Amino acid sequence: MSLNHGSRARLTRYTLDEFPADTLRDALGRTLCEAECLPRKEFFEAWEVARRIRRRFRGGPVLEVAAGHGLLSQILLLLDRTSSHAVCVDKRQPASFARVHAALVARWPHLAGRVRYLEQKAQEVSVEPGALVASVHACGRLTDLTLDLALAAQARVAVLPCCQNTKRGPTAGLEGWLEPQLAVDVTRLFRLRAAGYRVVAQQIPAEITPQNRLLLGEPAERAGQGA
Repeated sequence: MSLNHGSRARLTRYTLDEFPADTLRDALGRTLCEAECLPRKEFFEAWEVARRIRRRFRGGPVLEVAAGHGLLSQILLLLDRTSSHAVCVDKRQPASFARVHAALVARWPHLAGRVRYLEQKAQEVSVEPGALVASVHACGRLTDLTLDLALAAQARVAVLPCCQNTKRGPTAGLEGWLEPQLAVDVTRLFRLRAAGYRVVAQQIPAEITPQNRLLLGEPAERAGQGA
């Protein structure tokens, strides 16, 4: 029986057999099984988001907001070696970050020295030139703060929102037509477009998470140029 990709049960040595292929995805899965610290759901979320990002955005440093264990940014570095480094930002660095990073560096030594973790608020972060600003399930207002950072720096951005605040979040009056959480995300999309961004709306598989709407944006004048 295949793994439930939406389960919060951890990847462990007992799930190694679920990743038999000679692919980067399965090599990552095996590595994280050995680390035994990461929920299955978070691996599959990060993988599906990262590979969709890399189909559109190449190069530049990565800034991961509400980073948690920092897996998204590290997969982005593995998928595109032209990205020099990643900065992970969260109010508190979880123990899982050190274990995940150590396991990935042991398997892919070129990651060493290329990932930095900052314990601070998203509002306090500076965005490097040419950066990609990204977050997976930055809860509620944190997704909007991620967009704020990207817009202020005219940076590329990718967010997988969750926990939309339908009472305080912007809905542009669309909740009369759309489910309120969707209205919040549609309003975010049009906010980027109004700022001159080229925007793509995608989804990751709903079997991983029902909060599966992925929003990708880049300033129109640099669309398709990379870093």
